[in-house]
Order: sequence, then C-alpha cells, then structure tokens
Amino acid sequence: MARTTKPLTNTEISHAKPKEKVFSLSDGGGLQLRIKPNGSKIWHLDYYRPYTKKRTSLSLGAYPSVSLAEARSKRDDAKKLLSQNIDPQEHRDEHANLVEAAQSNTLLRVAEQWLEIKKTKVTQDHALDAWRSLELHVFPTLGKVPISKITAVKAIDTIRPVAAKGSLETVKRLCQRLNEIMTYAVNAGLLEANPLTGISKAFQSPTKRHQPTLPPTGLPDLMAALANANIKRTTRCLIEWQLHTMVRPGEAAGTRWDEIEIDTGVWNIPADRMKKKKPHSVPLSPQALALLEAMRPISRTSEYVFPSDRSLKKHIHPHSANVALKRMGFHKKLVAHGLRSLASTTLNEQGFDPDIIEAALAHTGRNEVRNAYNRAEYMQRRSSMMDWWSAHIENASTGNLSITGTQHLSVVAG
Repeated sequence: MARTTKPLTNTEISHAKPKEKVFSLSDGGGLQLRIKPNGSKIWHLDYYRPYTKKRTSLSLGAYPSVSLAEARSKRDDAKKLLSQNIDPQEHRDEHANLVEAAQSNTLLRVAEQWLEIKKTKVTQDHALDAWRSLELHVFPTLGKVPISKITAVKAIDTIRPVAAKGSLETVKRLCQRLNEIMTYAVNAGLLEANPLTGISKAFQSPTKRHQPTLPPTGLPDLMAALANANIKRTTRCLIEWQLHTMVRPGEAAGTRWDEIEIDTGVWNIPADRMKKKKPHSVPLSPQALALLEAMRPISRTSEYVFPSDRSLKKHIHPHSANVALKRMGFHKKLVAHGLRSLASTTLNEQGFDPDIIEAALAHTGRNEVRNAYNRAEYMQRRSSMMDWWSAHIENASTGNLSITGTQHLSVVAG
C-alpha cells in the first residue's frame, strides 16, 4: 500500500526549527519545504522532466513570502504543465527571458533600431530632423518605457503639450514617426499589434499650406534684394546656386566638390543625399559654373562647396537660406524651397515640356522604366532648359547684380 503524506499546516511550518543539516518537510505531490541551518525556508517541487525522466527540483520561493497556499497553487500549475509534457522550469525561464527582453526593449532602444532603417530611405538631414523631434518631445517622457507598455493614452498625453502650443505640423509628424516605430516593432516581432494607430485623430489637423513662393514677375525683386542684402557671400552663393539648379535646400547646402564634373558641366548627386533615394544629375549652366568659381577661393580646402562658418569639415546649414530670405524682407513670402516652385512656374509658363521640368526637379514618376529613360533621353533637353533658366535669372538681375555676371540671355525652345 502506497504511503500517504500528511499535508503540512501553517503552525507546523512556523514552528519548524533549523538543524545542523538541511532537512525537508513534505506536503505531498512533490512539494517540499527545505529548512537550512541558517533558518531560511525554501519551497521546492520535486518532479521528473518530460521525455528524459530525470529527477530534478524547481524552486518556488521562500517562506513566508510564498505562503503554504501559494506554494500549493504553484505546485498545481506546474503539474498542469507536466501533464502537457512541458517542463515547468524551462517554461519559467522562457517567460523570464521574454519579460527581460520586454523591459530592455524601451521605446528609445527600438527607435534607434528604426532610425537605422529610416536612414536608408531618406536624406541624412531628414533623418536627423525626425530624431531631434523625438528627442525634444517624446523621449524625455516615454524614452525609458518598454515598448510593450506604450499605449495610445500615454502617447497622446505626451504629445498634447505640443498641440497646446499650436504646433500642429509637429504633432502630425510626431504621430507619424511614433507609428513608424511601432510598425517596425511589430515587424521585428516585439509587438503583436501597433497600439498607436489612429492617435493623430485625437488632435486637430494642421491647415495645409503651400511653401511660400514668388510669382515669376517677382524674380527681379528677389535678385535686387539679394544683391543688396547684408549677408555672407557663401549664403548668397548658396541661394543663387539653389535657384539656378532647382534642387532642394538640403541637397544644395550639402553640395560636395567631388560631385561636380567641371569638364562635362554636370553635378551628380548620389542617392543617399536625395529625398527619394535615387541619384540625380543636374546639367550646369555657365552661370552655375561661375558660382562654383566664385566659391572656390572660399571653400577650396573643404569637401563642401558651401562650408559652414564654424568648420570647413561641415557644410552650411540648410536653413541658412531661409534665415537670409527672412531678413531680406521675404518673411511669409518666400522660403528656400519655394525657389523650386518659382522655377517650375516660370518654365511651365514659357512652354517647356512638363516632363523635362519634372525631371529637373527630381520628381519621381510611377513608371521606373520611364524614369530611367527620362534620365538618359532628357539630359540634353534638360541642359538647354537649364541654360535658358539661368540666362533668364541673369536677365532679371538688371545692372549686373548677379554674382555670375555673364550677362547674356539666349532663349532656347523647349
């Protein structure tokens, strides 16, 4: 007849005194209370591992932190796992690892991983801008919070002060970037679902505004203001360079000497500096080449055509042109990015082929095969158009006010 173990009582456990050697009190079903010479009392479950049938022991915690009733409950839970051929010790270790991973995968840590992927899809300046906005508005509150603990309520509460200031564009971008991070976490297996979907609905949508620009008739006023402005020569050349080449502010500010082919008159911008991550070639007009010569004495020892005042190892800040235009009296009338719109409107009004204009602006079409064709077939026609545009700018600079100073206008058919 099998021996029956008498269940323990709380009184028996509390009155048990330590001995010179470790001894155990049995409660049945493999549950043991081991009492050490130092007086500590530890619950253990003796069991046989599934499949191997090797005898082992699982610690269930110390008494009285784990009461008799709690120890029995843990024993019963372990028995249920064993009935399914699941080792309770391995199950506990796996759960602990998951908890540890969840705690270490904070929003900041996951965001750093997301940023590395983001950098491959956008320009360096755009990635830096995205990161700075998170550092300023999100990480101070949520950076150390495990990604699994981030909720829509927490995110909305964090962004609400930004909305209260009326910075609705910033709110929109923060919502987008947080959703991108969460989507990354889902795809990386860190989350089951994105909890922040739709948080932008908690805020007022910003009024859509087009970048301030001038009408084509405003070009002479711009060139006159630029000629008389009390700004550094590098900044003035940067504004004219962007105007002549029709590129984006960040692309213009980061122009490198090794991207320029003086002999062929082409500026080759690598994919990693372009918004759409596709390389872009710009035919350089005589006026654009003259701007490079104007900058050479200033930046001949720098990698960049338009170096920073503080360090020749860095390029001028992309917002320098905006600051200068504001001081010149164009606040809310024109921004650096609006120079592209000025060029586009003028060229369209002059009847140039819209496809050539779009190619010059590096606007990517949906048809990749056609895009490749555009870059090859349209280069010569783009060159003629860029020559016309530069001559038009120079003509608007009455009195030889342009730095390029070549003063000739040759209208080229589109």
